[in-house]
Amino acid sequence: MEIKKYYEEIHKRFGNIRRARGNFLYTQKNVRITDLYREEGRAILGWGNGAYTIFKNTLNKGLAGSFVTASRARLEKAVSDILNSKRKIFVFSKKEIALQASLIFCKESVAFFKPFAKNAQGEPIDFSATKCVVLYPPLPWTKDIFIVAVLCDGSENSCGEYFSEQLKQARISAQPISPALEAAASRSFYDLISAQKDFCEKDFFIYDKILVKYWRREGCYLRPKMSPEKYDDFVLHCLDCAIAISPECAVDSIVPFGADEGVFRKLEKSAFEF
Repeated sequence: MEIKKYYEEIHKRFGNIRRARGNFLYTQKNVRITDLYREEGRAILGWGNGAYTIFKNTLNKGLAGSFVTASRARLEKAVSDILNSKRKIFVFSKKEIALQASLIFCKESVAFFKPFAKNAQGEPIDFSATKCVVLYPPLPWTKDIFIVAVLCDGSENSCGEYFSEQLKQARISAQPISPALEAAASRSFYDLISAQKDFCEKDFFIYDKILVKYWRREGCYLRPKMSPEKYDDFVLHCLDCAIAISPECAVDSIVPFGADEGVFRKLEKSAFEF
């Protein structure tokens, strides 16, 4: 389903979204929607958190331009910390451009960072030795921000000047972002580091009784079992049950970890046949 139509369907049923907090969207018609879409995962930590306060505080200082502040170094440090390795970062406005840049830095392959993702052994994925990783901050404001994090191994060919020259030769430009957004993005990565320690399988599987009928779950991510042809109807069915899932069949929904199991009671009582 197209994203525009998706939001139109939400508005048609519930009116304007008046407030967003945690796993929930609170609507004009006083219906609380459980959000499993989470802005395509950008709001995986929920709506409203410490990063919002950081953004506001930095903005109050008037730091809304594209000039260099300490926030830039902090964002690079935050990315390095979440990948457990020293990194040089470049920011791009489109995923396709970030991929192009990544392939310049690393000819073999490009890795994508996904919050809470595990390897085949069920352990957190170790990116510390991966040369190039593409990731985005777990922050709703960053829809057009894609970060390419390149490993710095101490050699002459892993310094910022070398990487910048490679981009220049390929005629690819990195995108400056405002200090306020840099500061908020940095905090969001540290919030994610904390959340990945606090939430695990025991927090994700508690909804399985209802959800496994419709999705295959991998950690906190949900992949639909029905065919793409049936998926749009399922999206609308879930909205009728006050649940907002991913509007695209190919984009994972996310379990509302931390929410009460009762948020799926309507879906449990109103089965969808596929």
